[in-house]
Amino acid sequence: MASDSGLAATVDRTPRTERGRRTLRAILDAAAIEFGTRGFHDSSIVGITARAGVALGSFYTYFESKDALFRALVRDMSAQVGVVGAAAAKGAADTLSGERQILASFIGFARAHKELYRIIDEAEFVDPASYRQHYESAAARIQARLEAGAASGELRAGTGQIEAWAIMGMNVFLGLRYGVMDEALDPGEIAEAANMLLRKGLTR
Repeated sequence: MASDSGLAATVDRTPRTERGRRTLRAILDAAAIEFGTRGFHDSSIVGITARAGVALGSFYTYFESKDALFRALVRDMSAQVGVVGAAAAKGAADTLSGERQILASFIGFARAHKELYRIIDEAEFVDPASYRQHYESAAARIQARLEAGAASGELRAGTGQIEAWAIMGMNVFLGLRYGVMDEALDPGEIAEAANMLLRKGLTR
């Protein structure tokens, strides 16, 4: 059994055709809904493939287990957040304006993908390595932007990792509060208020 597991880990499951990429996308999208609605332990491969409208055999073309799918889904959702953020920051006047635009877009993303929070929260227990990687990669993207701002003289020297994790923490909870719990406020207004906190702090 151990040798079978080791062999499976070396198999290249990357889709080689457009049809294969569409099938993989359908499985990941269905898994996001299934895991987000039912949780990891109550979800099943059969339920996911039925929701995706693909054959059970197609699942095993891309994933050897439900656990492997969950890990791939966490990576996929992390990548989507990164893509959305990068697109939002394009054309920003300065570093902090970029952070404002990224936060507004993230809140919009959270509203459209409320399952994100449940899936990432479950990852802490289902696959701690994926959970940690999700946050470390997000913080690294912020840190790179802040360090670029510091290097250009726009931000104070030494701005980096600690500030990146602080901004990420703020974004995560604003996304939870105004993306998942309550959609009453405009994402741009929320992002502007948070951005003012970064620019001026709370002192008068």
